[in-house]
Amino acid sequence: MKLIKACLLTAITAAVLTSCGGSAIVSTPVENIDNVPLKETELTEKEKHNWGHLDLVTDTIPGMSVDKAYAEIIKDKKGKAVIVAVIDSGIDIEHEDLDGVVWTNEDEIPGNGIDDDKNGYVDDIHGWNFLGDAYDEQLEFVRIIVKGDKSNPQYDAAVAEYEEKHQEALANKQRYDQIYEMVKSADETISKHLNKEDYTKEDVGGISSDDANVNQAKAMLQNMYANGFDDTKAALEAIKSGVEYFTDQLNVNLNKDLKGRTTGDDPDDLSDVGYGNGNVLPSEKGESHGTHVAGIIAAERNNGLGANGVANNVKIMSLRAVPNGDEYDKDIALAIRYAVDNGATIINGSFGKYYSPHSDWVRDAIAYASDNDVLFINAAGNEGIDIDKKDVFPNDAIGTGPEVSKTFITVGALEPKYGSGMIAGFSNYGKYNVDVFAPGAKVYSTTPENEYDTKGGTSMAAPAVAGVAALIRSYYPKLSAEQVKQVILDSGLAVKTNVVVGGNPEDVRPFGDLTKSGKMVNAYNALIMASQMK
Repeated sequence: MKLIKACLLTAITAAVLTSCGGSAIVSTPVENIDNVPLKETELTEKEKHNWGHLDLVTDTIPGMSVDKAYAEIIKDKKGKAVIVAVIDSGIDIEHEDLDGVVWTNEDEIPGNGIDDDKNGYVDDIHGWNFLGDAYDEQLEFVRIIVKGDKSNPQYDAAVAEYEEKHQEALANKQRYDQIYEMVKSADETISKHLNKEDYTKEDVGGISSDDANVNQAKAMLQNMYANGFDDTKAALEAIKSGVEYFTDQLNVNLNKDLKGRTTGDDPDDLSDVGYGNGNVLPSEKGESHGTHVAGIIAAERNNGLGANGVANNVKIMSLRAVPNGDEYDKDIALAIRYAVDNGATIINGSFGKYYSPHSDWVRDAIAYASDNDVLFINAAGNEGIDIDKKDVFPNDAIGTGPEVSKTFITVGALEPKYGSGMIAGFSNYGKYNVDVFAPGAKVYSTTPENEYDTKGGTSMAAPAVAGVAALIRSYYPKLSAEQVKQVILDSGLAVKTNVVVGGNPEDVRPFGDLTKSGKMVNAYNALIMASQMK
């Protein structure tokens, strides 16, 4: 399942319920970044759209110093083109900010119905679509129940999980319906009082009234603003998306009667290949996740359009394998192998789940990528939990056991404000299984049909790191994938401050307890360290 949503839903609940009652790197500009002043002012619109590229010291925002890297290191240098495979929900390769960075299989003749390059995939011009025409899918534990194989060691856990998640989705759907109606009512009350539909939070703050209903509506909206919403319309839109999310869970992801997969293959037979098609576009406009991820990595830089990707010199290979629901292990395993066999040197995986019947297939593919000098950048997940204690898939190890890959990086998500709240409340963490943190909350990027939007999740943090990896592989192509991983982990900014964990203000721990490296990724430092590697 695409790793997104938790941050949005947490913020909405908090807002409305309240209203109702390492080692030093020579390039690091200061020895101890914890002496950096905290940013007190709100981010400007420009900063919101680019915060992940900004510099901690210059801007007091915990970005990756990407703009600084271009200005002071990359400049006019010519790099080598790098192929980055994005295993996701499909990519709008016709997007105005992506159409110039799309990988093309030069050995395949478009539309002739022949596997010209003999790689097992017919007309795979820009990648492959392992989902075919399907989009909606169940969660993996629902599929386990539907199969009815009680000998499956995960069967009993799947049944218990279903009962818990189904009741939770029902309750959340009802709660969000109620919240939406409450905020909608408050909006109507304030609009009527101010005699205008479009009003600002300053307008609301200036209201003085003896009407109890107006004052109650004012208090509710001010709490919404305090929790990160710019205006009431944005809050209503966000709450509505919460309603839609839980409705979708009930009607699709948790629906035992759903008929999803239409590719005609056997998902339990890894040798049954060749299914799907070469159409790598999203199936609908709302299937925007992969397009957003691709833009974070490689949206065309400085072209006057909506977003800048982290990396230039990138060609994006689109591998559509992540549906609205849990991905199939077979699709992921084959997508990884396709990426490796067709020239990708970096793979981005912004997806994950907690049940995986064929996790060995995926681990074998991850090991295959490592053996072939390919990096796999992986999103940690969005439940705010310790994944050293709970298995999440994909992973390059079973629990905290031996790793099968030397080139697998798992990434947690940062907020755009340095300090105790810098770890996104939704982000998973783990001293063993999470390698680094990177910008992942409130990230602006491309969405289908030449549009742009702000999304949050470790799904957004992983491609930020994939972009840094692409920069290193472009400008220092002699470095191995294992060396690139070492550079990314070792060159980050070491954070020694205590941070809030899982969005719980009562759970405060040292940043270094949440990740193997104890660092947040920094492109500027990474390029300097890469230049010093042999």
